[in-house]
Amino acid sequence: MLGKALDAVEVVTFDYPYIAGGKRKAPPKAEKLVEFHTDVVKGAVAKFPGHPLILAGKSMGSRVSCMVACKEDIAASAVLCLGYPLKGMNGAVRDELLLQITVPIMFVQGSKDGLCPLDKLEAVRKKMKSLSELHLIDGGDHSFKIGKKHLQTMGTTQDEMEGLAVQAIAAFISKSLGEM
Repeated sequence: MLGKALDAVEVVTFDYPYIAGGKRKAPPKAEKLVEFHTDVVKGAVAKFPGHPLILAGKSMGSRVSCMVACKEDIAASAVLCLGYPLKGMNGAVRDELLLQITVPIMFVQGSKDGLCPLDKLEAVRKKMKSLSELHLIDGGDHSFKIGKKHLQTMGTTQDEMEGLAVQAIAAFISKSLGEM
């Protein structure tokens, strides 16, 4: 969906080794995934030189994308965080990384995402150096799933809500690339 909306040369998708092969193991700490993620990014950059690099990830993948974007040898144009897990397992707010980001960053969050309290995200966004935007999926959980009753009340569908998110992402990326 993103590739089409962005008229992208390529959208490179991948699973981390702990997920690959259909045998999902317990996830390692995000820091342990940075090298693998960086290798995938460098491969994509080598394959498509001269094109903007937009890093994106879902949940822990968005944290790892932010870590990769902070590396000196990665020239990211923007970061897209889908369901950013701001709150750690112990309840602490994990904002240090977000405060280091210097490229435009967009958060797409479900309004009912327990891993990212929106008031805490807004407080972090106010402290960030980089341009940041938030697209809220009303009624969405961490996986953006919206309850049927909520969808009926709003007179919409899951697909329509996800389509709105993709449109917001495309507008953000277009604006971010235009400001470079």
